[in-house]
Amino acid sequence: MATHTLDKKTVKSLKQDAFDHPDLYAVDSLLTAEHKLIRSSIRDFVKREISPYIEDWAQRAHFPYEIVKKFGDIGAFGPTIPLEYGGGGLDYISYGLIMQEVERGDSGMRSTASVQGSLVMYPIYKFGSEAQRKKYLPKLGSGEWLGCFGLTEPDHGSNPGGMVTNFKDMGDHYLLNGAKMWISNSPKADVAVVWAKNEEGRIHGLIVERGMPGFSTPETHGKWSLRASATGELVFDNVKVPKENLLPGKSGLGAPMMCLDSARYGIAWGALGAAMDCYDSARRYALERIQFGKPIGSFQLIQKKLAEMLTEITKAQLLNWRLGTLMNEGKATTAQISLAKRNNIEIALDIAREARQIHGGMGITGEYPIMRHMANLESVLTYEGTHDIHLLILGKEITGIQAFV
Repeated sequence: MATHTLDKKTVKSLKQDAFDHPDLYAVDSLLTAEHKLIRSSIRDFVKREISPYIEDWAQRAHFPYEIVKKFGDIGAFGPTIPLEYGGGGLDYISYGLIMQEVERGDSGMRSTASVQGSLVMYPIYKFGSEAQRKKYLPKLGSGEWLGCFGLTEPDHGSNPGGMVTNFKDMGDHYLLNGAKMWISNSPKADVAVVWAKNEEGRIHGLIVERGMPGFSTPETHGKWSLRASATGELVFDNVKVPKENLLPGKSGLGAPMMCLDSARYGIAWGALGAAMDCYDSARRYALERIQFGKPIGSFQLIQKKLAEMLTEITKAQLLNWRLGTLMNEGKATTAQISLAKRNNIEIALDIAREARQIHGGMGITGEYPIMRHMANLESVLTYEGTHDIHLLILGKEITGIQAFV
């Protein structure tokens, strides 16, 4: 199915994406010219390739697979991976801005991109052999291949260390068995980075390719959230995995957790993009909607809502920028990333709900992005570490005591 499924008349009638980000504290002055150029190019891409069609995709629960190659063409996959391996060779603020702009378009679209970069390309680059890097990263970076990340299991979500997916050494290959659930990109993925226990109970990463006998990727249907992204399972029934597909650089639960730190960082920026989109829509609507003979933006309670939205967005902008500088310096901690992920999703959801009220009944329709963002953010609140798990990560940082084991 073509990406642009709407007829020309319908597309022409769609509301134009006139978004321009708020910047009350002149955060732009902290960005380089390259940062701004990257943000501008991704924003233009979103306005052209996502915004006019996303409501239709979401209503039909359609994942536009053609977007994968387009993401590759604009450098949305693996922006921080070195150029020699097919990445962008960019810094972490650039990566954050890319995720911000893509999620401003849609959280599901950002999930597609951030899984590819942070959860597939990152571990292959960080923990893979040189042969693995050369084989997989260029094709993933270009969008020729789509990847997914297999950690969560049906009975092990917040406790990934309890996983039962396992592999055995059969001499000339490994035999992989088990299942993963809630896996973004899985129904269309060419490659899966899968975490499983060996016979000693040690967790390792394995690269599993589509077409390996016994490997299947059932799709998850009936979602009310992230409807424009592909979600599914990974099922391994005596899958023979070549020994050269084991990631040699790191084992143990710390390896996938490092990947999640990278992904959570991108989510912190992405959630801010969704918040900005809801705020921008609410501000415009408040100036256009007339009640009692004047724009509703002239009423005190509406101004209160908008002022509180802008306040939280501004704080999150500064939080992301500071976290980005720490990432660039290699100093960002898991607790710092958890704080940003948790805070920014919470404020984005609050802003979406307040924006829905400003839009009144129109806020539940597909004419505006509010309800779609709100539903999407409910998933973002839970994946890559639930809202409460991130509280406990911070609690351990504060007290030195781990509360969830």
